[in-house]
Amino acid sequence: MEFILNPYALTLILSSLLVGGLSLYIGLRLDDSVRWIAFTMLSISIWGLFYGVELTVQTVEDMLFWGRFEYIGLTLAPAGWLVFSLKYTGIDTKRKAWIYPSIFILPIVTYLIVLTNASHHLHYRSNWLITSGPFPVLGIEKGVWYPVLVIYCYFFYLLGTFLLWKRFQYANSHFKWQTRLLIFGGMFPLAVNIIYQISWFQPFDGLDMTPYAFLLTYILISAAILRFNLFNLKPIAREKILEVMTRGAIIFDHRGKIVDFNSAARNFWKDSNDLKIASSAKQIFASKPEILELLQKQEHEFLHCQLEIEGDVWEVKVEAVPISEANVITTGVLLLFENITTQVRTNEQLKKQTLELQQLNDLKDKFFSIISHDLKGPVFGVKELIHLTENGIVTEQEFLEMLPEISKNMEHVAILLENLLAWTSSQLRGEHVQPQDLDLNKLINSQKNLLDRIALKKSISLELQGFENLRANADKNMLELIIRNLISNAIKFSSPHSKVLITCEELEKRLKLCVQDFGIGISEENLQKLNAGISFTTRGQSNESGTGLGLLLVREYIMKSGGTLTIESALGEGTRFCVTIPKAKQTVLIS
Repeated sequence: MEFILNPYALTLILSSLLVGGLSLYIGLRLDDSVRWIAFTMLSISIWGLFYGVELTVQTVEDMLFWGRFEYIGLTLAPAGWLVFSLKYTGIDTKRKAWIYPSIFILPIVTYLIVLTNASHHLHYRSNWLITSGPFPVLGIEKGVWYPVLVIYCYFFYLLGTFLLWKRFQYANSHFKWQTRLLIFGGMFPLAVNIIYQISWFQPFDGLDMTPYAFLLTYILISAAILRFNLFNLKPIAREKILEVMTRGAIIFDHRGKIVDFNSAARNFWKDSNDLKIASSAKQIFASKPEILELLQKQEHEFLHCQLEIEGDVWEVKVEAVPISEANVITTGVLLLFENITTQVRTNEQLKKQTLELQQLNDLKDKFFSIISHDLKGPVFGVKELIHLTENGIVTEQEFLEMLPEISKNMEHVAILLENLLAWTSSQLRGEHVQPQDLDLNKLINSQKNLLDRIALKKSISLELQGFENLRANADKNMLELIIRNLISNAIKFSSPHSKVLITCEELEKRLKLCVQDFGIGISEENLQKLNAGISFTTRGQSNESGTGLGLLLVREYIMKSGGTLTIESALGEGTRFCVTIPKAKQTVLIS
């Protein structure tokens, strides 16, 4: 026989063991008149326990085997409830000794029919395995006796509940409260079972939620014990019921005073000594008026708030459950506190990662679409030109005449390829910053020399100002790429016969490096996109293509270096890009 645990089965098994243990404890300490409530709950715990075991096995035969034990509790619970109601209401049955034995005739007959079902199929006509849910569940085709069992259970529960209501409808407030809770305790599982029988609501096909409803019933009856000392139950059982709750629970009376709480509630306070019997809600929630307002509403509502606990901020779900008497006054409120920090942070992280992945994927698609065009055109053009020259179709003189244009295209391809490789490296394995002391004057001049050729082809001059005797503390490769991209971008959008001004200003702990062109400028809409880190492409003054990848890398590298990037522009006047980088602290210069 194979057993595979699942959350539904495990919850039911553990809860049933707890309920069964408490029922035995309670039964040993009650007098005969009300001991049958413990018998009823014990029967329910047997039902829940073996139903939980049934949910762990994998074959129809194994499920039917454990179902036989399950039906011990299922058939006896309604009879126990009726006997409890008769004894608790004090109905005289001394002259009718046959009443109590007769109550158990139908349960015994039903159980015998279940045990021998294989020979007559009166209870189950057929069985099969339902595998549509997260674990196998027993499927049933009801036999002729199945409705008899359902009617018997409903009748006994309704009859017992009616006796309770009839006996105490005019009793004092104390007994009214007890009776209303007991009536609800009898009716709620019945309602859940009706929903199950008509297949109106099930987490998945074949799962019976009735045992879970009975567990809730027992918790409600336990609440009556806590509030009214129901059945003179001793405090130790009450303590066990509260302590098994994982959520923090605090019970307030109608004056807003604490009448009880469990140990889990102490976890939600900086100083657990503030939480004590008779403390005022106004006192303990002085810094959290939203919780106080929730308590004062005296309605079943939920609230999400933040609590600072031991230097950490917890996301907390607070549930208010009013304890009230119909048409009179609210006698108290139960506040339940649940720490949902992990859940909230996980959800936020997942949303953030999903957005970042989507943006990165969109950016990747965009870049590779542009790159495939911008790389393919020049490279294939050179390939075709070489082929034509080799075959004599293009003369050597014609080839030499085309070289300047080919060279210009290859310059743009080289910059594009360098940016692509840098971006790919950054995305695949991350980019590690290795700061060092750099002679900024030597570094900027070497980059100027590399880009002078591109600038001269557009009759643009590159002017340097303020770089003498300045040292930076930065990653050499990153800083070179930043400078190259800013200067090449300025050349791209500069008008012919203009200049690009590259300046450096020494601040207190940083250096401010600016690249300014006097070209077409950037529109307000595109400037907002750039400041928001949104990549887009535009063509240069000489129809140069672009991908937007260069500025993306500049922004990323500046951020990793601990610097800042600012952009100023006006249409028709030009654009100024400024970055800040740390100044060197060492006296040693590394070029």
